[in-house]
Amino acid sequence: MESRGGVGRVLVLAFCIAGIWSAYITQGVLQETVSTKRFGPDGKRFEHLAFLNLAQNVVCFIWSLIMLKLWSRGSSSGGAPWWSYWSASITNTIGPAMGIEALKYISYPAQVLAKSSKMIPVMLMGALVYGIKYSFAEYLCTFLVAGGVSAFALSKTSSKTISKLAHPNAPLGYGLCFLNLAFDGFTNATQDSISARYPKTSAWDIMLGMNLWGTIYNVLYMFGWPHGSGFEAVRFCREHPEAAWDILMYCLCGAVGQNFIFLTISRFGSLANTTITTTRKFVSIVVSSLLSGNPLSSVQWGSVFMVFSGLSYQILLKWRRLKSSEKKKKGV
Repeated sequence: MESRGGVGRVLVLAFCIAGIWSAYITQGVLQETVSTKRFGPDGKRFEHLAFLNLAQNVVCFIWSLIMLKLWSRGSSSGGAPWWSYWSASITNTIGPAMGIEALKYISYPAQVLAKSSKMIPVMLMGALVYGIKYSFAEYLCTFLVAGGVSAFALSKTSSKTISKLAHPNAPLGYGLCFLNLAFDGFTNATQDSISARYPKTSAWDIMLGMNLWGTIYNVLYMFGWPHGSGFEAVRFCREHPEAAWDILMYCLCGAVGQNFIFLTISRFGSLANTTITTTRKFVSIVVSSLLSGNPLSSVQWGSVFMVFSGLSYQILLKWRRLKSSEKKKKGV
């Protein structure tokens, strides 16, 4: 019976890995397509990338509402009230918008690498503000990630990749990515606080509340005045149905991906989810380079491996700590 349970658990994990990888790798390709492609016979770019955030919010809100109706069966009572998500949703609206906007100025692989360096500001704040002492291995991980991102940023980007960007500007692009990370940090901390205050809050409740407020904020931002960019984005999609289809598929990939992330966390924990999503980012860079025609130089490939070596080592350290704590609990 135990072996059957073990096999079933492995199959569920494989299902989660396949779901997260396929959803987010496809979404990455679509995100890059929407930000760099020239649509229609007039060869126009879709300049209103913030509209992707609004579309994602709407689709994920509807998706989470359906999931709650189908599976919660009223069990979500006692969860966090809808108004409690207003502050986290502000940063969750601004942060991802900056990340998407960065694609006007830097390539998709550069954006992924910059957003993979989340551990750097966390460790800096921990050491400087809270006086936390880190091990040599943790500093080594940070050095690999910081060095890899810096080397990639300073290396020469191919002219083919630059020609695809709407407004090439590396400092601005990386700056937007790092601001995205800062806002994400506040969002994650606030979500953790909400979950602690309201233990009965489900993943679907969080998804619903965050995307409800995100939709409100993005509608106000994009349609709050007569000449808001939302109207231009809708007009562009009407004139170029191919762009509208790419945006819809982008949003659906995000909603499906969130499903698999919630399933992974609930069954295997956040560390397993971190491992899967980190490896997915590396595969996304490889797929982008091969399919989207963004060739990376040997120095850039070295930077990519440097970053993901640091991230992989960090994950390995966390797995060791987890196994050690489990042994102590069992009294081994």
